[in-house]
Amino acid sequence: MKLYIQYDKAKTQQALRYHFISRNEVKILLILVNVFAVFSAGLYAFKVIRPTPFLLSSLLWFLLMLTFWFWLPRMIFNRSATFKDKIDMTLREDDILLETERGYTTWSYKKFRYYMESPNFFHLYIDDKTFFMIPKDACVGDADTIEVRRRLDEKIGRK
Repeated sequence: MKLYIQYDKAKTQQALRYHFISRNEVKILLILVNVFAVFSAGLYAFKVIRPTPFLLSSLLWFLLMLTFWFWLPRMIFNRSATFKDKIDMTLREDDILLETERGYTTWSYKKFRYYMESPNFFHLYIDDKTFFMIPKDACVGDADTIEVRRRLDEKIGRK
């Protein structure tokens, strides 16, 4: 099966957000900051604390949201040459062939530990922080998307 990949900036950044938010350490951090923000808001409302801790928790929450929602996805998209390339991808029986203007490489399915699916992408994870994304837009119709999903289930497996 052959796919022609070209990354759309907005959809790719959304997929990167999905990756960050799905990480357990990020989930825990967001929960802790939200609990701290709510707790400090309650203490401030009952005049137990001054406004400084409440403002600090609000600032922390705001900075975390900016980081995971805007800065990291934009920075990774802009710095990665992969997202600017036009890639011809062939899902073969034993491996994946990736071809660009600069050359080609093959990846064995065994290289990937698992894959995850987001609304617009298949994320193929080499380890917990290294992954390759296949846009669903590269599939021609639902039949191709189903075939890619079937092949990934068979060769790699979901998390």
